[in-house]
Amino acid sequence: MPSTTSFSPRQVSVAVYTAAVAFLTYACIFAYRKAFTVATFDGQAFWGIKYQTLLIISQGLGYMASKFYGIKFISELKRLGRWKTSALLIGAAWLCLLLFALVPAPWGIVCLFGNGFMLGFMWGIIFSYAEGRRATDFIGAAMAVSFVFAGGFTRSVAVWLRDSWHVAESWLGFTTGLVFALPLIIFMYLLERVPAPDEADIKERSMRLPMTRDDRKNFLRLFGGGVVAVVITYLFLTIMRDVRDNFMANMWNELGYGQKPAIFTRTETITSVVVLVIMSLLVVIRKNIRALRLIHWVIVAGFLIAGIASALFLMGAMAGVLWMQLAGLGLYMGYIPFNCIYFERLIAAFRITGNVGFLIYIADAWGYLGSMLVMLTKEIAGLQLTWTQFYPTSVVIFSAIGIVTTIFSLIYFNRKYRVLTPDKEN
Repeated sequence: MPSTTSFSPRQVSVAVYTAAVAFLTYACIFAYRKAFTVATFDGQAFWGIKYQTLLIISQGLGYMASKFYGIKFISELKRLGRWKTSALLIGAAWLCLLLFALVPAPWGIVCLFGNGFMLGFMWGIIFSYAEGRRATDFIGAAMAVSFVFAGGFTRSVAVWLRDSWHVAESWLGFTTGLVFALPLIIFMYLLERVPAPDEADIKERSMRLPMTRDDRKNFLRLFGGGVVAVVITYLFLTIMRDVRDNFMANMWNELGYGQKPAIFTRTETITSVVVLVIMSLLVVIRKNIRALRLIHWVIVAGFLIAGIASALFLMGAMAGVLWMQLAGLGLYMGYIPFNCIYFERLIAAFRITGNVGFLIYIADAWGYLGSMLVMLTKEIAGLQLTWTQFYPTSVVIFSAIGIVTTIFSLIYFNRKYRVLTPDKEN
C-alpha cells in the first residue's frame, strides 16, 4: 500500500477503497464464469470429446471472441455509463446460465459461448476505474488476485451447493450466480463512487483517454516488436493459468482431494496473499521504467518456480499439494502483472496517449486462442495422459519458452527507452 510520506491521507483512503471494491466486484463476477466447472458431467461425451471439456472450450471461445472485439470496444470505452454496460453484460451472462440449466445437452455449449462472450469485457471495464493512478500497482494487484481467490472460493460455494443442497450439476452456475447477485449489485454501486485520478496521478502516470484507430496503429508501429514478445509470453501464461483454472477440480480429484471443497479456497487464498504482497510492493518504485524492468524479473522468477516445481512433481520428488501450490504461485507471478501493472507502467514510462485496456485485450485475445488450441489438441489427438501428467509437462515446456521471451522484451523496451527518452535515462 502507498506510504503516507508520498501520499496524502485522502489518497491513501481512495487507494484502499478502490482496491477493496475492485477486488470484491471482480470476485463476485467470477461466480458467473467458473462455478460450473466443478461439474464433471461424467459419462457424457459428444463427437468423441467429454461434455465438460466441450463446455469449457465453448465458454473459452466466447471469452476469446470478446477479447478480440474488446481491442476496439475497451480501448474506445467512455467513462460515463460504465455501470449500465456492466449491468447489461452480467445480466446477459447470468441469463445464459439459466438457459444452460434448461436446455438438453449438447446445446449447453451455445449458452456457455454467450456467457463467456459477455463476461470477457468485464475485466477491462472494471480496470478502467483503477488505471492512471500512482496507486494503480496496489489497486491492480488487489483486483488481479481476486480471480485467484475467487477461482477457489466460488468453486467452494458451488461444491457446497452441490453436496449440501443437492443442486443438480446443470444448475450450479445459475444458482451460484444467485448467491452472489446482491453483493455484486452493492459493489458495482460502490465502484461507481470511486473518485477520478487527481492531478498528482496524471502528472506521474499520464492522462488516460479513449484510443482511436489511428492511436492504436501508431502504438503498434512504434512498439510492435515488444508487443509480439509480450503476447508470446502471455500466451503461454494464459494457457498454463486457464488449463489449471478450468480443470482444477479434475487435478484435485486425481490427487485424492476431490471431496474436500475447502482445498480450493485454502490453496488459492495463500497464493492470493503472496502475490498481492509482491505486486503491491512495486508501488514504492516511483520511476516507471525501473518498475517495468523489475516486473520482467518477477515474471522470470514466476516461470522458474512453476517450471521447477512441475519438473520435481513429474520426477516424484514433490507432493501433489505442494506442487499445485507452487505451480499456481509461479504462474500467477507471471500472469497477474500483465493484467494490472505491466501495461500500466509501460504507458506511464513512455507517456503514451491511450489506456491499458487496449494492450490487455491484445494480449488476452491471443492468450485465450492458445488456451483453446491446447485443450482441443489434448482431446482431438487422443493423448492418453491424465491432467496431473499433461499439465505439469506443459508447464515445464512453456516456462522455458516464457523465460526467453520475457528477457527479449526486457532488452527491447530498455533499448526503446534509451532511444526515445535519452534525457530521462539514468
